[in-house]
Amino acid sequence: MFGTHNLAIFFFAGIALNLVPGQDTLYIIGRSIAQGRRAGIVSVLGLGTGCTIHILAAAIGLYSLLALSPFAFTAICTAGGLYLIWLGIMTIARRTAARKVFTFGSSPESAWQIYRQGVFTNLLNPKVALFFLAFLPQFIDPVSNLGSISFLFLGAIFLCTGTVWCLIVAFSASTLADTFRDNATIQRGFEYFTCLLFIGLGIGVLLGQI
Repeated sequence: MFGTHNLAIFFFAGIALNLVPGQDTLYIIGRSIAQGRRAGIVSVLGLGTGCTIHILAAAIGLYSLLALSPFAFTAICTAGGLYLIWLGIMTIARRTAARKVFTFGSSPESAWQIYRQGVFTNLLNPKVALFFLAFLPQFIDPVSNLGSISFLFLGAIFLCTGTVWCLIVAFSASTLADTFRDNATIQRGFEYFTCLLFIGLGIGVLLGQI
């Protein structure tokens, strides 16, 4: 179908990849716990946009160039790790503002900021880059001559399954946190947890462990 093969294997492999906690999933958990369900949903939208850019880059052959430059891939990993550490530091730096539950309309600038951070978090995620660089091409039939269409088709499947999972994570994490949302001490703990989570993720990416 659309120049692909072993589609069922790809489908379940993509789901398995999403189920393994990575920086995208943990980013959603951190946002959902610290700022509420809607912040988590905005994070999911940002991550989905980043994934869409990955898909388009793979479709036009950009990742073929990336494969020829180990330095470029290392630079992406380093930038991603440093960016997550910066997010963790800023979580505490803006603790007073972040303590309020996120709502649409009341703080559109915050919505844009969370969305934008989600985009960059996904774009700088080495696991996603490796998926489109090394794993996805294995399911494309080279004799089909459909090229970009095959990449877009497989990418769309991965994006849809990933978005569903990310929304489940956002709803679950925020629902759990809402139980304790009115407790100022616990809420402060959520914020410090988010800070340490982002910093830990960044260090893990820099060390090549995530």
